[in-house]
Amino acid sequence: MPQPVWDFTIGGYQVMKKWLSYSEQRVLGRAMTMAEIIEVTAMARRLAALVLLQPRLDNNYRAIAALTWPLAATA
Repeated sequence: MPQPVWDFTIGGYQVMKKWLSYSEQRVLGRAMTMAEIIEVTAMARRLAALVLLQPRLDNNYRAIAALTWPLAATA
C-alpha cells in the first residue's frame, strides 16, 4: 500500500490503520472474511483517489474561498 494512502487521516485518525485495528483476528475472534478483504481493498483505492486529487481539491478550495464574502462580525 502506498505510504500516502496509509498515512491518510480523517478527523485525526489514520483511516486504514483504524479500520484494520477493528478487523484484527484477536478483536474479531476470527480471520477477516473475503467480503471484508474486498472492502478494505476498495477503501484503499478510494483513499488513493483522494490522495491523487488532493492538489486539485486544494486549488479549487482556494479559488472558491477567494470569491466569497467575509462574514460580518457579530457583537
